[in-house]
Amino acid sequence: MKTAKTSLLLLPLLGLALLAGCNKTEEPTKPAATNASYLEKIKARDKLIVGVFTDKPPFGFVNEAGRYVGFDTDIGRQFAKDLLGDENKVEFVAVEPASRIPFLQSDKVDLILANMTVTPERKEAVEFTNPNLKVAVQALVPQASTVKNLDDLATRTTIVTTGTTADIWLTKNHPDWKLLKFEKNSESLQALANGRGDAYAQDNLVLFSWAKQNPGYRVLSQTLGAEAPIAPAVKKGNIELRDWVNTELAKLGEEKFLLKLYDQYVRKELSDDTKPESVIVEGGKWQG
Repeated sequence: MKTAKTSLLLLPLLGLALLAGCNKTEEPTKPAATNASYLEKIKARDKLIVGVFTDKPPFGFVNEAGRYVGFDTDIGRQFAKDLLGDENKVEFVAVEPASRIPFLQSDKVDLILANMTVTPERKEAVEFTNPNLKVAVQALVPQASTVKNLDDLATRTTIVTTGTTADIWLTKNHPDWKLLKFEKNSESLQALANGRGDAYAQDNLVLFSWAKQNPGYRVLSQTLGAEAPIAPAVKKGNIELRDWVNTELAKLGEEKFLLKLYDQYVRKELSDDTKPESVIVEGGKWQG
């Protein structure tokens, strides 16, 4: 009888214990990674990972000492200095035009600083910050070429680098033109030098630089489409990092930081009468 009474007393206690256990398991857990700040993630890693070009002087290239240098690359170092306190706390990852967006989407890099022109299609895939450059697409031909304007290229072979604005624009607007595509800017320029195509379509800043360094070439005056902004890019949805970069660009604009980089890397590549404001967008203030 005593045993039965004891069992009856234990049943309510057991029920309360089970109820408490159920309530505990129903409490939602909040993963730390979900709520973590992306900037804090970079700080915890103590390194900013930036995708850059290695063969597109004066914006991103590797010098004789094997060091990543250039207009875009030095912006990456300044970002690391202001975010992490040391310009050397940056890891540069070499990208090609076609790999820039996939590298962001797969988290191989935090940021792309690789001369990427803002287009409606790309805005669907990444978050662009405010611009740091402006550009138009033109075509480079040998000096002795009979090509005088863009219409002449309709029956010729035009070289493009895969994934560039020139590639996208020509594929969309002139699907009947013959395009010869290469993965690297350097490969495309070498193909033109070897006579494998009649012209090379690319951002005009790259073409002006090539023509100045390699006599015997000229840039057609017509542009493929309108002048457009170039901007850093982050992964789609990473608003925190995008806004940080925008604030950083505004701060650097007050210091005329881009003008300093222009004087260091770009000015010597262009004609003497080129105005810096026709190339750089100081403080991210685009006037389209």
